[in-house]
Amino acid sequence: MASTASVLASTVASAAAETMEDLRFSITDYVVFTLMLSASAGIGVYFGFFSKAKNTTEEYLQGGKKMPTFPVAVSLVSSQLSGVAMMSIPADSYAFGFNIIFVMLAMIFAIPILVYVIVPVFYENGVSNCYEYLEMRFNKRTRQLVTITFVMNQFLMLPVFMFVPALAFSQVTGYNIHLINTVVSSICVFYTMLGGIKAVVWTDVVQGGVMLISVILVAVLGTINTGGLSTVLENASEGGRLDFNFSLDPRLRITFWSGIFSGLLMWTGKVGLDQSCVQRIVSLPSYNHAKRCLVMAGIGFLLIMTFTCFAGIIMFAYYYGCDPIQAGLVSKPDKLMPFFIQDIMGHLMGMPGVFISCVFSASLSSLSANLNSFAGVVYFDYIKPHIRHTEARANGIMKLVIVAMGAYCIVGGLVVQNFNSIIQTMWTITGINTGAVVGVFLLGMFVPRCNAKVAVTGIAFSVLTMLWIIFNGQLNFKAGLIRYDTLPNGLDKCEARDFQVILRAINNNLTQVATTPVPSLDAPKAVTTAFSSDREFSIYDISFYWYKVLGAILVFAWAIPMSFVWPTSKDEKQNPKLYSPFVRNLLNQPGPTLELEELPLKAPLPEDEDKNKENGIERDAEKSSHL
Repeated sequence: MASTASVLASTVASAAAETMEDLRFSITDYVVFTLMLSASAGIGVYFGFFSKAKNTTEEYLQGGKKMPTFPVAVSLVSSQLSGVAMMSIPADSYAFGFNIIFVMLAMIFAIPILVYVIVPVFYENGVSNCYEYLEMRFNKRTRQLVTITFVMNQFLMLPVFMFVPALAFSQVTGYNIHLINTVVSSICVFYTMLGGIKAVVWTDVVQGGVMLISVILVAVLGTINTGGLSTVLENASEGGRLDFNFSLDPRLRITFWSGIFSGLLMWTGKVGLDQSCVQRIVSLPSYNHAKRCLVMAGIGFLLIMTFTCFAGIIMFAYYYGCDPIQAGLVSKPDKLMPFFIQDIMGHLMGMPGVFISCVFSASLSSLSANLNSFAGVVYFDYIKPHIRHTEARANGIMKLVIVAMGAYCIVGGLVVQNFNSIIQTMWTITGINTGAVVGVFLLGMFVPRCNAKVAVTGIAFSVLTMLWIIFNGQLNFKAGLIRYDTLPNGLDKCEARDFQVILRAINNNLTQVATTPVPSLDAPKAVTTAFSSDREFSIYDISFYWYKVLGAILVFAWAIPMSFVWPTSKDEKQNPKLYSPFVRNLLNQPGPTLELEELPLKAPLPEDEDKNKENGIERDAEKSSHL
């Protein structure tokens, strides 16, 4: 039996290799891809060796606070669109439908919160590192606790950012995925290390342009090849990909409610409360520049992400009734996008190279921004307190931190390759602490009565509770109590649509291997799936999209009652600028015509009493002289 299985697996591999030979990079594609990487490296060399700038930490991390608005806006968009977004979001739409668009539309609500609630506080307090705010508002321990979660997230997520585009490149070239990961990660480390934040921003501009061109080309050419927009919508509707879910059941994989609320928490936390983005926002000359930058970034993000989400719907409509995954040509949805690109654009000179450049551009943007901010946080929070600080020494150490983290990303790819669903893995990992981080920032800005003790214990309560919920949720996944099966597709229309590559795979018996289910003798009767659940409600069954929201709620659920148990000392005075403008207005309501600093003291000082008496005597003397 084992020998038969090995022979069959060998047949599958050889047949897949034969059918994929038509879907390979050409010389032109390699040229396009090399030009993109060379442009990124060239920008790093320019800002590292030829740009006239001071060798200071402010220049390296913030561009001297003179960064132009539009490039920073493009950089913010580019860094949000990692290779995970370019590959995994279309795959998610293909497999589970278009409900993921609600996560992207949450940016519409996130931008006003960033512009009017969060960013003004940073500018008014002269914050260059968003974690400084937590030290100002609470204490140093709160800052250290949150920076630990930032560092932990970077260690978990940066290998993912780089591995996904390497996966795409390997899919269309056949090169070893770890070799690709090593080469491209090294280039990213090179230009980030040399050029600092200016290199990050200007390479993001180049890479953002590549991304925009690519996603529009994919949408247009994919729609044309499918037979027009009406055919795309018709096929997607028949396949259930346009069925929007408004259920209130938190166990369903994604609904309107989980998409909007989790997206709102994610974008608020990622853009406004994560140092990789805050660092660029506060590098602008003024708050008005930051406000314009965020609005432009929001519009650009919605434009690109709408195309990216819809690319998955186009992809499904194109392969409706002829699924490459069931045919054995693609092992999982995360690998489907490069296959689709080669299928619809492979005959156009250089077009596959443009798309793979797009995927790499997205990941390089995310990786470079995170490496730069990571180096700053590690130096100022963990290294500077223990050494004699000089500007030159600081810059040298931060460059070494970037190199070390780049090496870690390369090694981390060995682990990432074992993930089944990259987007689900990312949301699950970040769900442990992202909600707590967003929660404690909002707690500081909105609830004046909360002190440092309440904040620290609130973070700990949220993180430990979410860790317990997620751990038990993963146990339920492993036990088969939660199973996210994708929406169905088939192979019944391959011949009618003349998909020769897929038909050859079917004729080589790939279908039999790829689609034969393995029966489970102990499969549970009651299961929570992506679209329904017949189990009794359990908090461990909730969708991973709710993790961030629940984490933030837990902070407030702990902090509000505990602020009465551990009230703020009467002697402890807070700067009103540490609160959101909305809260400051509420605090000023008792004296609406007076500014906070103009309110009279409860008891006048002795010096003031003497001055008042003297002024009174002088006024009496003036009156008597007039009489």
